[in-house]
Amino acid sequence: MDQPRVFIDGEAGTTGLQIYTRLAQRQDVTVVSIDPTKRKDVAERARMIDSVDIAILCLPDAAAQEVVSLVSAPTVKILDASTAHRTDPDWVYGFPEMQTDQRQAIAKAHRVSNPGCYPTGFLAAMKPLVSTGIIPASFPVTLNAISGYSGGGRKLIETYATYEDATEPDYPYGVYGLSFGHKHVQEMTHYSGLSHAPMFLPAVGAFEKGMLVQIPLPLWTLEQPPTGERLWETLANYYTDEPFIQVHNLSDTNQLRDLKFLDTKAANGTNQVELFVFANDATQEALVAARLDNLGKGASGAAVQNMNIMLGLPEKTGLV
Repeated sequence: MDQPRVFIDGEAGTTGLQIYTRLAQRQDVTVVSIDPTKRKDVAERARMIDSVDIAILCLPDAAAQEVVSLVSAPTVKILDASTAHRTDPDWVYGFPEMQTDQRQAIAKAHRVSNPGCYPTGFLAAMKPLVSTGIIPASFPVTLNAISGYSGGGRKLIETYATYEDATEPDYPYGVYGLSFGHKHVQEMTHYSGLSHAPMFLPAVGAFEKGMLVQIPLPLWTLEQPPTGERLWETLANYYTDEPFIQVHNLSDTNQLRDLKFLDTKAANGTNQVELFVFANDATQEALVAARLDNLGKGASGAAVQNMNIMLGLPEKTGLV
């Protein structure tokens, strides 16, 4: 049987290069590349997509929409890493662990959208709590998150790369998105089950990769506040036997750097989402946090995982 053929449209970009590097080491798929002189030729890219089993799009939204509109082969599968199709009803959302039938839907789909990095952490933490009713759909959710600068694309990488090893970086920590309406909020709201958009405060740090998504929960505002144990049990039960989502023990201080700090970069190099619950039942406060590699489970790792499912290959192949 011939190996599945894979084309990465945008393999020179940050996510595309990461995916290419992962797949180039494998013996069970064949990666085909476009003539570098034709990288901007939309018709040639569409022809390449028509000739393979699966195409992975690592493009800006408009470019992804344009090339998809030109694809004519009925059998080719497309995995889009842009935000263009993440809430499109004709596309399947590529978060296999999100709900019980999601993995099966991805396996059957010809069009799958790869989730955003921040939404991956947010949905991993919040979806189980909302779907089980522990956190009401109307709850005013706030999330504070920080990512390595690699998540911002070429320009941000160029800005921060010179600062990472400096004694005093000019931009050690920068909050952005202060006009709100960040492009990730739509998919966060759509798939979480919340009736209102969460208030999203993203930030970028002076390190290449790593991500921490923090959701503070003032449980005292609820008529029946859940305990920290119940929050933890809900997450642990929801992700039983999921290889890429790890729910740490309740208030697990052994996972903290110097027993004090929740390290943003500890999941780097993996396809893991690590979930934490820190709670004080006396004050009825809790923090649910997700840690992941923004270039791993937040981008290229998730793409490889989805590709494996779509092609009927072992899901964990090429991933840790």
